[in-house]
Amino acid sequence: MTHIVIINPNTSQVTTAMMTDIARQSVPAGISVEGMTAAKGVSMILNGKELAASADGVVQMGSTAAAKADGIIVSAFGDPGLEQLRQMTDIPVIGICEASMLEAAFGGRRFGIATVTPDLIESFAAKAVSLRLANHFTGTRLTGGDPISLSFDPERLQAALAVAVEECLKLDGAEVVIIGGGPLGRAAAQLQQQLSAPVIAPIESAAKLLLKRMFPLSVAASLAQ
Repeated sequence: MTHIVIINPNTSQVTTAMMTDIARQSVPAGISVEGMTAAKGVSMILNGKELAASADGVVQMGSTAAAKADGIIVSAFGDPGLEQLRQMTDIPVIGICEASMLEAAFGGRRFGIATVTPDLIESFAAKAVSLRLANHFTGTRLTGGDPISLSFDPERLQAALAVAVEECLKLDGAEVVIIGGGPLGRAAAQLQQQLSAPVIAPIESAAKLLLKRMFPLSVAASLAQ
């Protein structure tokens, strides 16, 4: 059976379970999905220092996962350890930030990011530059309030992110909006159902891109039909 591992660079097992469930729902039957949780670090990455510090754990988990997995997803919006892990293994490794930006910009669309973490804004912009998508990126809009307390209140989180999405669209000229954060995965899925505007859920984006990298011939054949 084809096996995918989704790596949570945070220490929250609850978040890992949520991410794993979303990834599992995003792949066909016959593909198993396993979650791995960081052994040390923080329960939610809030700034660049914490993002950088999580990279070593991602590489360690990824090295272990590569022995049994056919593909790996790094599920923190900032893709810590992604390039190092790719250099260490021959299996496809996808980051949720990378995947969602590539999907958002497809066809030349302008995209924004709605999120809860103000101290990670610079890392988002840097990622757009590294992917050569800076000309498509309209910027990041933030929710108000403390990110951690907001994440524990699903209804308030969803409502706050909906406002940030509207700001991206109406104030910044975005055509599509990414919900920026692995721990925001459930809210992203709900907003896709709630809003008429295009909303991209990063974990789903990563699962789709990983399947394309794992099965390129099958994807090409399906597109040709």
